[in-house]
This record gives sequence, structure tokens and C-alpha cells, in this order.
Amino acid sequence: MTGNQTGNEKAQGPKHKRDLTRRKVVVAGAGAVAAVGVGGAVVATASAGTNKQGSAKPLASTSASAGEECYKLTSETTEGPYYIDADKLRQDITEDKEGIPFTLRLKVIDSETCEPIRNAAVDIWHCDALGLYSGYESFSEGGGTAPTDAPSGTPTDVPSGAPTGEPPAGGGGGGHEEPTSDTRYLRGTWKTDKQGFVTFETIFPGWYRGRCVHIHTKVHVNGEWTDAGYEGGTTCHTGQFFFDEESVLASAEVEPYSTSTTERTTLDDDTIYDGSGVQGGLLKLKYKKNDIAKGVIGSITVGVDPEATNTGTGDAVQPGASDTASESASAS
Repeated sequence: MTGNQTGNEKAQGPKHKRDLTRRKVVVAGAGAVAAVGVGGAVVATASAGTNKQGSAKPLASTSASAGEECYKLTSETTEGPYYIDADKLRQDITEDKEGIPFTLRLKVIDSETCEPIRNAAVDIWHCDALGLYSGYESFSEGGGTAPTDAPSGTPTDVPSGAPTGEPPAGGGGGGHEEPTSDTRYLRGTWKTDKQGFVTFETIFPGWYRGRCVHIHTKVHVNGEWTDAGYEGGTTCHTGQFFFDEESVLASAEVEPYSTSTTERTTLDDDTIYDGSGVQGGLLKLKYKKNDIAKGVIGSITVGVDPEATNTGTGDAVQPGASDTASESASAS
């Protein structure tokens, strides 16, 4: 990484909007966002401008110039139980994990003004090729089986009648679980540049019982970048990114994904994805047709409200946001 990021550069937004929670990370190095690239020619095989029924949706512009439409607010989702607060400031989160090389390029913008949000801290985390989350391997039975938070089987105590009282807190995510190991593969945080872009290098995620293939994300704003890392601020977006069925089926033919014996949930059957295409977090993917093992590039524009607080834990809800978080299942 090159050294063109200053240690004391402050994130966008006034100090009075920072909350009391300090998010502190150790700076592993600083530099410009890496250029997106995967070896060899790539061709588009899926568009994030389609919903899960396959109907086309117009792709909006990322600027607010005359005649162009702004992206809609990206759907909020549950944080899930396996979030670890930004302790790895890096763009390459692969470590030694095997899998199809995956480059994730995000653009973060204000959904109302379409202006890029610079200096935001973006977290991503996801499971490995066999469905394991770093820090939480003990929550899985191993061999590609599901983490214990994922639903399985048929419920035997289905309630009857209309629900009464207040809904439970936590967004249906089952509550945060404390890590049981020191591993931190496939987790990382990085800063958006002046155009709102941030790029990560990782692997194509695998799957576990009860969830389709996905990547978790959080966007933090109004904090401060210091020599120690990123401190303070608020979480304005908690979401997930999703993969179309064609790409997932192609990945399942490649080792180590092909060794998994875990039943896979499709995009259409997932309890978190809301079917709204780009707005719901569906990635635009590019890869070499019939040779996905060479690598995949995924991209999406994330429209956020920098004035909102969306932790994904049920503690705060953005006014007018979708009900995705409150309706989500207990899987991460």
C-alpha cells in the first residue's frame, strides 16, 4: 500500500454527531484504494439491476447532475451474531483462506444528494468457502456444516393466533456472540476515497444451512481517523451483499466449495434478501464465463443516510427504513 493517507485526517461530519462508543483499530498501513482487477479478460454474467423475479430495473446514476436519477437508500439488515468491531484495518482480508479470488468494489454515496461520502469506515466480513466465520469456528460442526445460529429442521412449536405485545429487540439476529477464537480471516475495514470508493480483496464466500451466499457490511461516518486508526462516529448503514444464483452454482463446481455437503439456501428462499435488486444489496458480478475459478469482480453503489443510525442490532432504527431488520431470521 502506498502512503498517501494522513494519520489525523478526519471523517466527514461535525464532531457533535459522534456517539460515546469508541471504535479503535490499529493501522496496518495506509494507501490509495487499489485498482480493481482480476487476471484475464472478464465478461459480465449478472446484473445487479434485476430483482429476484428477473425483471429489469433501471440502473441509477451515482451523480445528481441534470437528467440523472439518484440511487435509492440501500436496504438495512440485521448485523447477525458474528460481527467483530473493526480490529483489522486492511483491504486484503484473504489471509490464507482458499477459494475463488474475489474483488469487491463499493461506492458509498448520500442517497439524497448522490454526493460521494469520503473518509467513511467500511467494514466487511463473511464466511469462508465451507461456511465458517473467523472467531467462531466452535459454533460450527465443521466440514462445511452450518453455524449453530442458522435455522434447521421443521419447527414443532409454531404459534397460533395473532401476535401480541412488542417485538423482541435485536432485529431477529439472535444477539451478538462473543468470539471463541483469535482468528480474524475474511474481516476488514478500510476508508472510502474522495469519490466514495473502497476496494477489498477476498474470496468468493461459501454457504451454510439457512442462508444464501452473502457478505456483511457496515458503514461508519462522523468519526475520526488518527494514528491509532478510526475512532468514534456512528454506524449509518448495516447491510448485506448478495450473489445471483448463476454465479453461486458456478462456484459450487470449484474446490473447496465442491466438497461442501451442506444444504444450500437459494437467493429466492433467503429470509434476509428482500428481492429489490441493487437496493437490496444484489451485486453486479463479472467473471470469465465457464472459468469462474480465475476470479470474480463484484461492485455496487451503496446509498446511505449519513444522518441516520443503523446498527443492525435493533437498538436504533432509521425513520422510514424497510422492515428487513425486524423480519430477519436468526441466521447471520
